[in-house]
Amino acid sequence: MLSKAVVKYINSLQIKKYRHQHQAFVVEGAKSVAELLQADFELQHLFITEAFYHENNKTFAKGLPYHLVTEQELTKAGTYATNNAALAVAKMRPGQQLQLKTADFIIALDDVRDPGNLGTIIRIADWYGISHVVCSENCADFYNPKVIAATMGSFTRVQAHYLDLPAWLQEQAAGGLKTYGASLAGENLHGLHLKPEGIVVLGNEANGIRPEVQVHINHLIKIPAFGKAESLNVATATAIILDNFKRNG
Repeated sequence: MLSKAVVKYINSLQIKKYRHQHQAFVVEGAKSVAELLQADFELQHLFITEAFYHENNKTFAKGLPYHLVTEQELTKAGTYATNNAALAVAKMRPGQQLQLKTADFIIALDDVRDPGNLGTIIRIADWYGISHVVCSENCADFYNPKVIAATMGSFTRVQAHYLDLPAWLQEQAAGGLKTYGASLAGENLHGLHLKPEGIVVLGNEANGIRPEVQVHINHLIKIPAFGKAESLNVATATAIILDNFKRNG
């Protein structure tokens, strides 16, 4: 049974201030919790239904502590409209310094505010084998429940690094890394022979890459348009750009 105190604690973790105060976050749903249980996160709480237990009995055979609850209790505690599987509270991973080599390939996000977009980009990064995403300080919070949900478990394999993006890009450029920025003023990427090396920068959903970031980018690239749409969703653009880099990798 979920106590009132635990429900209150879980609800508080929907707010960034309390997530960072407690260094904890919430994971909901069958897919995301199953991925979490296979990763190296420290668990504070794990609440599951009998159905989830039977579908993941190999995991629980390892002696993992859990509490059986009802679907109604899970729904009351979490953010999902319905949840018939599981809810977990996990500890955030400690921050790690990112050290890049010239042959590395990662994504950098400038002021991407929408949690759904960030979560989808993390999932796309995982699909293309990218394990690190750099975020400017005003990007959506990696541990936001909507970000975690949108990753569909990829949050367990991709790490986000929040930092002063202009200063960091300047440092990477000085170290010899190539930097690419998605821009309508860029060169048609279909005419380029791109290798999966360097940093690809994608900007804010409405305003693109900030001038103070763009000044540290070596190459501006764009996805050519064949119709009349004004723009592409930033997560969609990320997938298209990464595919063009990876097809020659």
